[in-house]
Amino acid sequence: MKLSIIIPCYNESKNIPLILSRFDEVIKRQDIEAVLVNNGSTDNSKEVLDELLPKYPFARTVNVPENKGYGYGILSGLREATGTFIGWTHADMQTDPNDVIKALEMIESESEVKNIYVKGDRKGRPFFDQFFTSGMSFFETLYMGEKLVDINAQPNIFHRDFFTSWENPPHDFALDLYALYMAKKQKLNIVRFDVLFPERIHGTSSWNTGFASKKKFIKRTLDFSKKLKKSLK
Repeated sequence: MKLSIIIPCYNESKNIPLILSRFDEVIKRQDIEAVLVNNGSTDNSKEVLDELLPKYPFARTVNVPENKGYGYGILSGLREATGTFIGWTHADMQTDPNDVIKALEMIESESEVKNIYVKGDRKGRPFFDQFFTSGMSFFETLYMGEKLVDINAQPNIFHRDFFTSWENPPHDFALDLYALYMAKKQKLNIVRFDVLFPERIHGTSSWNTGFASKKKFIKRTLDFSKKLKKSLK
């Protein structure tokens, strides 16, 4: 496989048919696989995956019996990936699967493919969410000493050698921060491109449910930032 894209699914039974259908529209080659991780879902995501995956030869699943965090689900999928290039995107359809194809084509246009990290840059978001992201980006840039902007944007795609260099990556939403920071520290060629970020079609976010959830997210991210910075001394 040229690319394995990991899609963590936590209670996304209504979005799974949509994302599989959309990937089916945009994947026009035989060397891309979509690995949907059933990340400890408590709805009928497993049943939906079992029913639909036989219809899509480019897709397969990894089952995580217990949800141990967003990052844990992604890492579980990355460890099962077979592609030369690997990465992840979301299952909520707020990031178009076609952006994954664009990212791969960007990598293929480069000469030093092992040294590239492609990441989306979200557009069209509500003002409050954009303000929140800008504040977090400003803090992380100052605190970590690297320019870290729109940390949680999708997709993220890179050579598998980069993944094998990771040590103790986080199991929660700080995985996006960890990956981007490590790409900066290893001086990878980080390529950002615009991605639209519309409202969810089905379901609700598992973390972005209001000010209280953002406050909790900030605390967890700050705690991880301190831990990461300390480990690198």
